[in-house]
Amino acid sequence: MRLYSTNLKAEEVSFETALITGLAPDKGLYMPRQLPLFSKEELMSLKDETYPEIAFRLLGRILEGEVDEESLRAIVYDAYNYDVPLEKVDDITYIMRLDRGPTSSFKDFAARMMARLMQYYLKKENRKLTILTATSGDTGSAVAHAFYGLNNIDVIVLFPRTEVSDRQRKQMTTLGKNITALSVEGKFDDCQAMVKQAFADDELKHMNLSSANSINIGRLIPQSIYYFYSYLKLRDYPEKIVFSIPSGNFGNMMGCVLAKTMGLPVQKIVAAVNENDEVPCFLDTGRYGKIEPSRNCLSNAMNVGHPSNLARLITIYGGEMDEKGNVHSMPDMGELKHDIYSIPVTDEDTKATMREFYERHNILIEPHGAVGIKGLMEYRKATKDQTLAVTLETADPAKFPAEVKAVIGIEPEPPQHLKEIEARPEHMEHLTTDYEQFKEYLKRKMG
Repeated sequence: MRLYSTNLKAEEVSFETALITGLAPDKGLYMPRQLPLFSKEELMSLKDETYPEIAFRLLGRILEGEVDEESLRAIVYDAYNYDVPLEKVDDITYIMRLDRGPTSSFKDFAARMMARLMQYYLKKENRKLTILTATSGDTGSAVAHAFYGLNNIDVIVLFPRTEVSDRQRKQMTTLGKNITALSVEGKFDDCQAMVKQAFADDELKHMNLSSANSINIGRLIPQSIYYFYSYLKLRDYPEKIVFSIPSGNFGNMMGCVLAKTMGLPVQKIVAAVNENDEVPCFLDTGRYGKIEPSRNCLSNAMNVGHPSNLARLITIYGGEMDEKGNVHSMPDMGELKHDIYSIPVTDEDTKATMREFYERHNILIEPHGAVGIKGLMEYRKATKDQTLAVTLETADPAKFPAEVKAVIGIEPEPPQHLKEIEARPEHMEHLTTDYEQFKEYLKRKMG
């Protein structure tokens, strides 16, 4: 596999280099030059297989020549040792629950694979690495847990101080060892901007910095697998399927775009956002404008005013966008709008959807999942499309107990691993959004 930068100014690299370095030297995001195209026979032969076996077989083709078969099988089966339920709502609607991993978030799917792949390469070369990652909620905890205790990788997580839930924060701040949590007096976009600036800072090159955000292609490739999985369990090739995806930084949605590129028969991708509606506006008008500062919404992990992965999406459809959000050449907007329907969901509609789903279906969902469900409902209303659809529940409702209780009147029962963190002491550093302060902190900590 060869990967190029979305800014088109860096040399092509191997998957290992893209995974370990995270961001390209021209500040672009890495994209595979070519991905395998899976045939009907290849896909349908996996129909009765378990999630880890499907992941092993598909990733074996995607990463062919990058990881030996025995190591990949061990990595995949170790990473995916939990259930992936498909919960039926009605005859044409399913919820894929991606909240059963060790941090009760869909980010576990990518973070656990990524940590193990990085460890595989670093052990071979006896190297050390420092992971910098910005989080709007669930990425930080998933990455922290996935890398926790690895002796050749340090992790530094930046999160917006007032825009993560207590449980999201505690999943990052109660670990210690090789995990450091930085509370930033700002927005997710401020955290992400500081991380990106550190990657591009020549004075920090000696620190061997890398990323575990969805700016890293090692996050997106594993995320493509659960779209194949749900299709194989619910459809027969070449029947079509619709996916409704709660979207913030658009990494989850890009996993679906990659799956479609590899032959998954996707009828439409519904990219449901909260009131940070820069992407729906772009699709509607053809003009892109960042939202600065991002709007603070109930679905806090999606409070992103400029999604990094939009550059990847625009590249796939023939355009070019730099890391600052400047569109240098337009993508094929006709094709983009044919494949993707993006719609904003207000906080009021989010609450109403949570309430309605509990009252009508006895299904408990949290704000992010509610955005995905409302997006699907609006898509069907606008298009009359009754194709079987899967909407994604991206986190356990127990990660947002106050929000769920305020809307539905019930505090969700947390899984055991969330209960255990309540009494643990927290450890975090506090920073402003000043990059120089962050840089000095890195110099002191990492030497």
